[in-house]
Amino acid sequence: VQLQASGGGSVQAGDSLRLSCAASGRTFSSLSMAWFRQAPGKEREFVGSISWNGIATNYADSVKGRFTISRDNAENTLLYLQMNSLKPDDTAVYYCAARRGSGYSPRPYEYHYWGQGTEVTVSS
Repeated sequence: VQLQASGGGSVQAGDSLRLSCAASGRTFSSLSMAWFRQAPGKEREFVGSISWNGIATNYADSVKGRFTISRDNAENTLLYLQMNSLKPDDTAVYYCAARRGSGYSPRPYEYHYWGQGTEVTVSS
C-alpha cells in the first residue's frame, strides 16, 4: 500500500505547478483522496479533497480559484493538484492522502494512507 507524491519544486510567485500522486498496492479507486500541506513550524492543513468518482471536490478557502484537484482511476489511481497563481504562502511540503469511508473530511486524522510528501517553494 503506497502513495507516491511528486512534482514539487522551486518557482516564482505567479507560476504554476502540477503535483501528482500515484497509488499502488491496493484499490484506491474507491477511496476519497486529498492533498494536505505543512509549512515549517505549522500544523498540517487541508488543501483539497476529491470523492472516489471525482464528482465532488472541496477546497480550503486559501486556495479556492487557484488550485484544482483531479484524479484518474483508469488503471492505477492517479491524483493531481494543479496549482496556479502560486504565492509565497503556498510554500510547504505537500502530502497526498486517502481515506476509507464516504464523505468529505478536512481532518488529517481521518485519513488512513499517506504519501511521503513533495516540497513546494514559492519565492517572491
